[in-house]
Amino acid sequence: MIVRQYEVGSFEIFCYLVGDEKLGEGLFIDPADEVEMLLSEAEAYGIKIKYIVNTHSHIDHVMGNEEMVRLTRAQIMIHEEEAPTLGRTPSYLLEMFRATPSPPADLLLREGDLIQVGQVQLQVLHTPGHSPGGICLTMDGMVFTGDTLFVGAVGRTDLPTSSWEDLERSVRVKLYSLPGETLVYPGHNYGSTPTSTIGHERLTNPFVRG
Repeated sequence: MIVRQYEVGSFEIFCYLVGDEKLGEGLFIDPADEVEMLLSEAEAYGIKIKYIVNTHSHIDHVMGNEEMVRLTRAQIMIHEEEAPTLGRTPSYLLEMFRATPSPPADLLLREGDLIQVGQVQLQVLHTPGHSPGGICLTMDGMVFTGDTLFVGAVGRTDLPTSSWEDLERSVRVKLYSLPGETLVYPGHNYGSTPTSTIGHERLTNPFVRG
């Protein structure tokens, strides 16, 4: 199994390569930018990209989708509640981020779904709050938290479709119920370290204490 974290673009986005080196199959979580670099990394590990998994549909996390689909023919996966807004980013945001719209999703995700590449499986946690269809992904003692939980912070909830009550519930019920040693891989490099643990965030996160 391979798990690699990459900070890409100008917005401190963390993208993740997850794959099975033996069977040569993998996926990217939120390939937001620097797609050619990301694909060269996958190639170096002998990984063919099968899926693009978006933790949510905000443009800063999906603006590499179009190029990656064009170069790999990977299928885009996103939660069913987030799919309607994927690819429908307002023009002013596309201009602001110098981005192209994402293609539509190929596969829709729900709570508890399993995503498999080779022998590697990730399980979907529906974690609304930052956005209605936000998800986190768990596997083998780690969780990819997108914009739900950061190192020492949480996702913003001042957006039109955000909800603080939903976000707090998602963090407390879905994430803080994971074992304390679970590694946290966030969607942005906003903290003092690039990763954390669920136990550390329960004790120290100033926004949601466990």
